[in-house]
Amino acid sequence: MNANIFATFEAIAREAGDAAFLETDDSQVISYARMLASTARYAHALVSLGVRPGDRVAVQVDKSARNYCLYLATLRMGAIYLPLNTAYRADELAYFLADAQPRVFVCEPADFAPRSELARAHGVAHVMTLTEEGGGTLDRLADAQPETFDTAQVAGDDVALIIYTSGTTGRPKGAMLTHAGLLSNGLALTKLWGFGRNDVLLHALPLFHAHGLFISGHCALLSGSRLLFLKKFNAQQVLSLLPRATVMMGVPTFYTRLLDEPGFTAARSTNMRLFVSGSAPLLADTNRDFQQRTGQIVLERYGMTESAIITSNPLVGERRIGCVGQAIDGVEVRIADDHDQLLPVDRIGGIQIRGSGVMKGYWRKPEKTAEEFTADGWFRTGDQGIRSSDGYLTIVGRAKDLVISGGYNVYPKEVEMAIDALAGVAESAVIGIPDRDFGEAVTAVVVRQDPGLTGEQIIQALKGRMANYKVPKQVHFVPELPRNAMGKVMKSTLRETYAGPLTLA
Repeated sequence: MNANIFATFEAIAREAGDAAFLETDDSQVISYARMLASTARYAHALVSLGVRPGDRVAVQVDKSARNYCLYLATLRMGAIYLPLNTAYRADELAYFLADAQPRVFVCEPADFAPRSELARAHGVAHVMTLTEEGGGTLDRLADAQPETFDTAQVAGDDVALIIYTSGTTGRPKGAMLTHAGLLSNGLALTKLWGFGRNDVLLHALPLFHAHGLFISGHCALLSGSRLLFLKKFNAQQVLSLLPRATVMMGVPTFYTRLLDEPGFTAARSTNMRLFVSGSAPLLADTNRDFQQRTGQIVLERYGMTESAIITSNPLVGERRIGCVGQAIDGVEVRIADDHDQLLPVDRIGGIQIRGSGVMKGYWRKPEKTAEEFTADGWFRTGDQGIRSSDGYLTIVGRAKDLVISGGYNVYPKEVEMAIDALAGVAESAVIGIPDRDFGEAVTAVVVRQDPGLTGEQIIQALKGRMANYKVPKQVHFVPELPRNAMGKVMKSTLRETYAGPLTLA
């Protein structure tokens, strides 16, 4: 049996035939049969560029149906897909290209010249372009290829995806997700969330993030259902489409912005059977407001790049607001102390996981991989949580000080290093504080050498160096950072101090 996850998608797609798979913003409908033909052409195109099973294909393009078919084609021909945030700047891309060493880098036509120069410097064999309309060099190459392709035979433990995450060091790590892990996680969610052929998933998430690329999309592919494929989230557009959809997956920002729309009512949501939130903390007040407005409770779940989904509230049964539910099929969760010893229920400790969905390891970082796993094979998530006697998990904090803003991971050390490099800065600490719209707002606390330095100057300087979602929305200046007896900055103290209104002073 072929363990390639696309082999499962292919069997379902052949049965679905001319049924709609994906509908775009401009009402273009792509059937399952057409998806199979498109992925075959892109797979042939990659092979013609010398891509072989196990090679990396790095992609930094805007969301489109062609982009999604390229992802599926990469799986189909056994290569490794590497999604890159469209907000990444040249310095950030340089690291990923050097570390992953992709055979092909796919970008937007407007970025071709600078991306080609960057890619050549890091040994990338081919830089191709892709567009929504099909005018890119990879599009043209694919359009001339056959519409059939023999899906590559792979082992379940073969890597399907590398998605970069990071840590307190600020040095990104490529989490390797396998075909078997993605399939196990996808099948568990499809069953748990009750997906069937009559479902219509409203997809407004980006494709460079796990949530949009496979957590949501795979549920549709594994159930033969339809995607309403939006380039990005727009509250009014989503409102207009809710009567045609049955499920929506989003980040907390989606739900706060829907609640800001007077037209978002229970009547408008009548056809919706499920709203799911993840990738960032959903404030309890937001969920209560949502329930009061619609009569529905948003289903909260917990996942991470290194493992996809870990726990979920149930489709049928008690959805506990502020809680991320129970372990899904194929995943085990435990709470342990600092010595990896199991803690009893209702005790706060480190969340550790194991199961088929957990990553194979970090790309070319065996030492770091070994550090993150316990001696008995559990992955330390870095999150702090508490489990109830009936297995419901509540996340209470993050040991690694990760900030999740608008559903995107922001690693404080990376931002701190950029701030500390600015003229007039002595040192800095970056934290996240609760924010209704973004879940958390990136906040910088800075000790300055130049008393004339302003928060706005810091923000503008960073905007040219890193993706905008990483740039602090708030900047505070202090004479010194609070430290404990060991000299470590006490970020919990900073979070308590600055959980207030925005300031750039």
